[in-house]
Amino acid sequence: MYAIVKAGGRQEKVAVGDTVTVDRIDAKVGASVTFPAVLLVEGTTVTTDVKALAGVKVTGEILSEEKGPKIDILRYKNKTGYRRRSGFRSQLTRVKITAIAK
Repeated sequence: MYAIVKAGGRQEKVAVGDTVTVDRIDAKVGASVTFPAVLLVEGTTVTTDVKALAGVKVTGEILSEEKGPKIDILRYKNKTGYRRRSGFRSQLTRVKITAIAK
């Protein structure tokens, strides 16, 4: 059985025991979090009905806080000496899926 869940503005395919990296969740390491299910696949049965998915709970445990890869941002204009350099690293959370309950 696996589910497609909404996590941090994106959708992730998860099963019990999987470890996924999502956008930062404001909770402590070891805390339990729940995700809303968008789709549920159990064997050959696919559930997409909103009313049926309202009762589905996908729970996970927060393992760690991480930073994403560095993104270099360079701006340059020809013949004027204009140069700007900056960078960005996204804040991420690693979550282990513990249960998918109907």
